[in-house]
Amino acid sequence: MTDLPLVHPVILCGGSGTRLWPLSRQSYPKQFAQIFSQRSLFQDSALRCHGPAFAAPTIVTGDAFRFIVTEQLAAVEIAPNAIVIEPEGRNTAPAVLAAALILFAEDPDALMLVAPSDHVITDAAAFRAAVRDAMATAQSGTLVTFGIHPTAPETGYGYLELASGSNTTATKPQKLKAFVEKPDAVTAAHMLEDGKHLWNAGIFLMSARAIIGAFRSLAENVFTPVAAAVAGAEPDLGFTRLSPGPWAKAPDISIDYAVMEKATDIAVMPYPGGWSDLGGWNAILQEGGPDGEGNALSGHAMAIDCTNSLLRSESDEVELVGIGLENMIAIAMNDAVLVANRDQAQRVKEAVATLKARGAKQATQHPRDFRPWGWFESLVIGDRFQVKRIVVHPGATLSLQSHVHRAEHWIVVEGTAKVTINDTEQLISENQSVYIPLGAKHRMENPGKVPMVLIEVQTGSYLGEDDITRYEDVYARK
Repeated sequence: MTDLPLVHPVILCGGSGTRLWPLSRQSYPKQFAQIFSQRSLFQDSALRCHGPAFAAPTIVTGDAFRFIVTEQLAAVEIAPNAIVIEPEGRNTAPAVLAAALILFAEDPDALMLVAPSDHVITDAAAFRAAVRDAMATAQSGTLVTFGIHPTAPETGYGYLELASGSNTTATKPQKLKAFVEKPDAVTAAHMLEDGKHLWNAGIFLMSARAIIGAFRSLAENVFTPVAAAVAGAEPDLGFTRLSPGPWAKAPDISIDYAVMEKATDIAVMPYPGGWSDLGGWNAILQEGGPDGEGNALSGHAMAIDCTNSLLRSESDEVELVGIGLENMIAIAMNDAVLVANRDQAQRVKEAVATLKARGAKQATQHPRDFRPWGWFESLVIGDRFQVKRIVVHPGATLSLQSHVHRAEHWIVVEGTAKVTINDTEQLISENQSVYIPLGAKHRMENPGKVPMVLIEVQTGSYLGEDDITRYEDVYARK
């Protein structure tokens, strides 16, 4: 992209989809999971939009994920331009507009590439080439949306119908006739055959000036509260927190419904490469590269006389064995197991809703609870005791805190812990332990250069995570 302006990636990662439950949950959604490699989907998205042609990315996410975002970006050595915190999820229209207003204030001519963080694009170089080929159109003020060459009569995607005379295999943006809602199977088959339709990828290239103008004229009910939320934004530990009052008045609406379907100056950039939004477990099977029997296995999973099935164990402690299965999905984690016929895979949302109604924590809570300093998981829970494994990143520090209802015993099993109890500070090495009495002010730090692992044994009348009184916290949590 020599002699062209830098593209400003805007990566949306505030979603908490349930279609990949039990791997994806509200507390740790699929964009942060390692599904196909040692990198998460979010990290792959950031790397795909990284390099000499791109400015530092602007990330839009929720408060619960802000430290996961910073940790995962640091792991792939990408420094963000801004991490924008939504007070609550309001769908893609308010998120995109907030990013546009922030970028416009920095550079009125900024060119934005808006991309979800949970999609798979198998050829990053081809995608970057498509972005390059669409830049001149976007610079002219046209809103450019990306369309994917359909490979099957997919009913789970929206479609883009190109105007008469447009070419779905062109290497420059084409005129759009209409957005098409998710079709039934018969309609999808017709659209696949007619050669005039592309899948709607939900990826956009546009100038900040153009999209702000579109919101002003086509979606004032979105523009007014979002502009106020950006104007009232406050910095917080390197994050940009949008003002919650005006943000709450913004409608919960997608950018397609708010602007794109009403806009007249809009074009489609065809993209012929591999793409998936990983909208369900069947997509994972296809993207995972089925073997000769049509099976895809991951982790500690084994298939005996199985065909066309997906078997995944997400735990080193759970061996998943399928025997004689056909057209099945089986996903095993430490705390939940999904078994479904592939034809019923989209009903996972029903299962999650039922679990929520029953009050099951597995509906929303990942077995590992990720915090800015590391993570923990419960190993054993009893009436008056709980055993946890806690992992603290090098140099990280937990808050200075106390508990009203529980005492704790810490046993270091890897690394060294710097422990403060009231006015006493000490180093605890591997195979050493320390007792924290009920009510004592205490803090744990990892002064080393490798992760520190300890086993925590809690005892008391109440063991909930809300029994914490914080006195000091480097992460400014309330």
